[in-house]
Amino acid sequence: QVQLVGSAGGLVQAGGALRLSCAASGSGFSIGYMGWYRQAPGRQREFVASITSGGSTNYADSVKGRFTISRDNAKNTMYLQMNSLKPEDTSVYYCNLLSTTRAGRNWVWGQGTQVTVSS
Repeated sequence: QVQLVGSAGGLVQAGGALRLSCAASGSGFSIGYMGWYRQAPGRQREFVASITSGGSTNYADSVKGRFTISRDNAKNTMYLQMNSLKPEDTSVYYCNLLSTTRAGRNWVWGQGTQVTVSS
């Protein structure tokens, strides 16, 4: 099975920066789409950013220009560089990927990590 191991989040001040990572472990799989989502208390999970295996990226309007998604295909690892953080970025961040094995395709979610931005 494919498992995702994410880095710890953290507590930062507004205007600060933080980098999250998410690594896929296992064997016999390839990864296509990778993305980051977040869910704040009392709110639905929302899309943050995504990246294809070829490096094409998309961002939510709320983070465009501040966040950068990247991936290291050799390490099966995805990153989210978060700059100019705002209190409204406070949320639990989840990584997500589309895994392809000989048995088919499967969406895999990480366990989530807390990011808190203080004013």
